[in-house]
Amino acid sequence: MNDLTKGAIVVGVMSGTSLDGISAAAVQLHDDDQQRPQAHLLSFAHRAYTPAERLRLEDAMRQATAQEYCRLNAEMGEWLADAALAAIADAGVARSDIAAIASHGQTLWHEPLHSTWQIGDPSRIAERTGCAVVADFRSRDVSAGGHGAPLVPMADALLFAHPTEWRALQNLGGIGNVAVVPPGSTHATGGLKSLRAFDTGPGCVLIDSVTRLIRPDLPYDVDGALAFAGRANDVIVAAELRNAFYDAEPPKSTGRELFTREYVYAFMTACRAAGATDEDIVATATALTARSIADQFARYVPEPISQVVVSGGGSRNPALVEAIANALAEPTRSRPQNPPAVLRFDELFFDGEAKEAVAFALLGYLHLTGRPGNLPSATGARGPRILGSYTPA
Repeated sequence: MNDLTKGAIVVGVMSGTSLDGISAAAVQLHDDDQQRPQAHLLSFAHRAYTPAERLRLEDAMRQATAQEYCRLNAEMGEWLADAALAAIADAGVARSDIAAIASHGQTLWHEPLHSTWQIGDPSRIAERTGCAVVADFRSRDVSAGGHGAPLVPMADALLFAHPTEWRALQNLGGIGNVAVVPPGSTHATGGLKSLRAFDTGPGCVLIDSVTRLIRPDLPYDVDGALAFAGRANDVIVAAELRNAFYDAEPPKSTGRELFTREYVYAFMTACRAAGATDEDIVATATALTARSIADQFARYVPEPISQVVVSGGGSRNPALVEAIANALAEPTRSRPQNPPAVLRFDELFFDGEAKEAVAFALLGYLHLTGRPGNLPSATGARGPRILGSYTPA
């Protein structure tokens, strides 16, 4: 273990499936006396995508020319560098103090158990910032027989566990994913091996997509206003939940390869055929997102969860958070009573928008200190692996 365990600043940069922009977090990391990583958020910055940038990324997820993929990879590197530099400036630290920038990049395609592709040239980031870069975190896990996702549960386990109770950390980025985290007090005795995590279905991707089509002036359903004004179609929600993804047992992952532009159009067409208003469509998308989470908990989360902690962009949508709480409160065979409390990540820790960027800063720190960044119980990989590739400053 090298001296970085005594203290290092790593900048995590993350762009997710919601395509709202790039999050960057400057994080001070060190190991405690038991060699467990500790993290302190120094700053958080967000670089929003312009409508033209978002459209380029959406188009590239369907089909583009080799020239466009080549150019977009380079330009994404520049955009990631912009976000990292903003976080460094906000933290008030020198670039020379940064141990590395840990870049997730932007996923263009993810094929579970086969391959995964994130763009954002790390060499561009290194040249622009003068900092070393750790990138391409998912490929090694996929090569080891895993899904390459979810990776954030390593941070959920090491940084955000409840000391004495089971806690579920539900991310509501573009895709929804949950980490079922055992009490932190059990980790030293092997409890960490019982952590499980998997994608639950849509997070914000469907809500945001229909909102942008219905209200082109809105990037998302601000304050859940459209959903609150509409009425969900339960028949359509039930039909959508018959998708084969929900029947698959964890570990599992998904992304825009399922929730494509064509999927969104088909969803809207079904809603319109049922007489839905604009507000009803957003309400139905919100209900589907919430019900998909409750459905996956009922099927695949038998642990005695006391808290569900929601984070990501969707946690800022009160209509979605309320719908999730209501859906989880419905009695099920595995949980007939005492529904878990639903809390926003911000109430317990720091700005939930920064959580995934902090998680990738942690993964970068683990790479720099020679430790695995994946949890095989979450990804299905053959074993622990050091994740990422290193580009020197």
